[in-house]
Amino acid sequence: MSDEKTINQYLTFTVSDEVYALNVLNVREVLEFSQISKVPRMPDFMRGIINLRGSIVPVIDLKLKFDQGATEKTIDTSVIVCEMVMEEETVIMGLLTDSVKEVIDLDANEIEPTPYVGAKIDTAFIQGMGKKDDEFLIVLNMEKILTANELSMVSAAEENGE
Repeated sequence: MSDEKTINQYLTFTVSDEVYALNVLNVREVLEFSQISKVPRMPDFMRGIINLRGSIVPVIDLKLKFDQGATEKTIDTSVIVCEMVMEEETVIMGLLTDSVKEVIDLDANEIEPTPYVGAKIDTAFIQGMGKKDDEFLIVLNMEKILTANELSMVSAAEENGE
């Protein structure tokens, strides 16, 4: 057995002044916030869809998803285009964030388990808490951001998009 540390790279970004991190393996690209087309009957947190070089990509507003109001467009507002495998299906979606910060290295032992905050609060989408330069990071588990029901709505938006 080797004593090598497992270091992963994470893209850090902000939502409501909190710093979040996503494994770069899930990140395809980062886009400036531009026109998002609304899709009728979608949940509030789904802001709509964007056309990414001919592909329809649903965009989720993380502020709305986390019950913190809607993301307002500023010069720093960005869409992180992510790819993940959920229920044996590759899903591509955009995450609307207040700003994108940087890519950092975090070693596996720098990520603490999610603290217990009560049985009624769903924290499954949080992989753990990281710390970099005296700043706490909420490390997200991309596969758990959406429930199976929400995922099917996002997939429907992707298929029905023009």
